[in-house]
Amino acid sequence: MNQESSTADSVYRLTREFNKLPGIGPKSAQRLAYHVLRTPEEQARQLAEAILTVKQEIKLCSICFNVTDSDPCPICRNDQRDRNKICVIEQPQDIPALEHIGIYKGLYHVLHGAISPTDGVGPDELKISGLIQRLQGDEVQEVILATNPNLEGEQTAMYLSQMISSLGIKITRLARGLPFGTDLEYADDVTLTRAIEGRQEFS
Repeated sequence: MNQESSTADSVYRLTREFNKLPGIGPKSAQRLAYHVLRTPEEQARQLAEAILTVKQEIKLCSICFNVTDSDPCPICRNDQRDRNKICVIEQPQDIPALEHIGIYKGLYHVLHGAISPTDGVGPDELKISGLIQRLQGDEVQEVILATNPNLEGEQTAMYLSQMISSLGIKITRLARGLPFGTDLEYADDVTLTRAIEGRQEFS
């Protein structure tokens, strides 16, 4: 007897949906589904409402493309941020990791991915044109390329460097304290701090 025939349809459906989440295998999905089943109805309702609220109210900042419920996002609106620096990252979840260490006070730009020809992701699929528009003028003096230290991240950084170099803006890269293949969001505070403080000009 397979799982589908031995499990209530609604529980099986919830398990299947949890299984679609990144990093959640079949066993973990099943545990989550039964956890929801055991929780009070109000708690389950709050979870469902939180998921719907994220889908209905979250938008992309029109300036940096971070996820936000107000446009521009709080970081872009903050007059205390250093507007001479823009840190370019791949995904919105990289921002909390960098903000947590508390040493970077500039602005951000979220690409929403990295160049990956094997996956059919080229420059046009990323938020690169918006970045180039932000670099027109004299305000931005440094662009920090903080793409992930993997093949796709390196390809993206190289492409961006070629695009920006003609603008006369200083281009830096995070220090190599980040292990190759590690996503920025998973790096520990000490490693990220060293990577930001030890950044070097891109060459």
